[in-house]
Amino acid sequence: MTPFLSLLVLIPLAGSPLSYLLLKRDRASGIAATLAIALVTLGLAVYTFWNVYANVPEMGQYALVGSYQWVGTPNFTVNLLFGVDGLSSPLVLATAALTVFAIIGSRRLITQGSPPYFALLLLFEGAIMGVFTSLNLVVFYVFWELVMIPMFFLIGVWGGDRRRYAAMKFMIFIFVGSTIMLLAFLAAYLDVSPFSFDITSFASNGVPAIPDGLQYFPFFASIIGFAVKLPMVPFHSWLPDAYTQAPAPVAVLLAGVQSAMGGYGIIRISIGLFPYAAHEWAWLFLVLGIVTMFYGAVVALLAKELKRMFAYTSLNHMGFVMFGAFATVISANALGMEGAIFQMFVHAFTAGMLFMIAGYIQHQAGTTEISKLKGLQNVMPRTAGLLVAASAAAMALPPFASFLAELTVIAGGIAVTPYTAVTVLVPVLTGGYLLWMIRRVVLTPAPEHFEVRDMPLVDAAALAMYLVPLIILLIFSFLIFTPAAPVAQWAIHLTGGA
Repeated sequence: MTPFLSLLVLIPLAGSPLSYLLLKRDRASGIAATLAIALVTLGLAVYTFWNVYANVPEMGQYALVGSYQWVGTPNFTVNLLFGVDGLSSPLVLATAALTVFAIIGSRRLITQGSPPYFALLLLFEGAIMGVFTSLNLVVFYVFWELVMIPMFFLIGVWGGDRRRYAAMKFMIFIFVGSTIMLLAFLAAYLDVSPFSFDITSFASNGVPAIPDGLQYFPFFASIIGFAVKLPMVPFHSWLPDAYTQAPAPVAVLLAGVQSAMGGYGIIRISIGLFPYAAHEWAWLFLVLGIVTMFYGAVVALLAKELKRMFAYTSLNHMGFVMFGAFATVISANALGMEGAIFQMFVHAFTAGMLFMIAGYIQHQAGTTEISKLKGLQNVMPRTAGLLVAASAAAMALPPFASFLAELTVIAGGIAVTPYTAVTVLVPVLTGGYLLWMIRRVVLTPAPEHFEVRDMPLVDAAALAMYLVPLIILLIFSFLIFTPAAPVAQWAIHLTGGA
């Protein structure tokens, strides 16, 4: 047993009040301390990711496992059980990296209320680290709910003109979904013998511990909670308001890693704990994944504002996760789920970069309405160049790993039925509306009196860092695929495919 993973959770949680106190004294040194805490967490995340890659856990096993008893009575036990595998380690790394990027971006874009703002960013990071590393359903739920609290305030206090409405709508949707998900966890606890909340106890010998007929209710209840967070059509209506009203650095975390919580939960819990029900109803969720992909792309095509366009682009991309995961459940072909895990990682950086650029455009030009932004290539050349690069990554063009992620998911879907090849039109639609946006915003002549400043060179260099993992992983994709393979094979084994 190792306490290592608990540090991933405790360092940002403990750093949150420290950040607040230091920022109250001096903003510059407080931000530097906050960034230092996030960088330490990033170092631990890199080690975690590399440890899982270098010592890939076998199917159904976890690395860096640590266990501590939290509640212990004769009739009720809750363990603080932590562990990572090829599903969680990429998301841990993405969370740590995006938190660093969000802090760097916030130092210029957030000028009011810095002490609570940066403290909430670290609280969010620690909570989401708990979600991705917890292997006990009660502890998982505690961290799941804790994530919601800082995000509510980050949107509601530092967001746009309709921030209170967006924050309340976000809270209602996520809280209702979480409550339904809790019912699934209680049902799972009562359905397994002996009673346990530990995820590792639900299939410890390779056989699902819950009888087939009892899996339906917890499966549907859990997947509703996760589908709200992903989000998946028709549980997505909170997304455009939250994403567009959130300040840009917060939108980076909201779209980049909080949405991945939904995909993580579907694979780890809905499929991993209730495999029989998942297999029986996989076609429904495969279709809903495809609907989400097309819906996000079509609505983004109609968007008149950059952040709203990027919000629906994120929805479109997360539809690939649902589609790929359930394609593997149906076909017993690992490609779909491996691609879904890859997609969650690359989406974190593509969506994060798009929203951060939108924030800089808002800060420099005073608007993100497409009709009011003209000729950025002339007046904001650095910003325009980064916008084009981020759009290329979102289009899944071959220089970036997003190409490989979407290709793998679509190939996994075609293994189910050739008819799913229709999903190849989604990247076509995505490329179409993003190119049209670039045509209107970047390549048109600038108005005569449109005087704005470009982003500073230091900020442009920081934004370019989003592209580094996308380029590296196109070449070294085995860093994700190798640890992800046992996760997909375990799902296939549990759902009866192997």
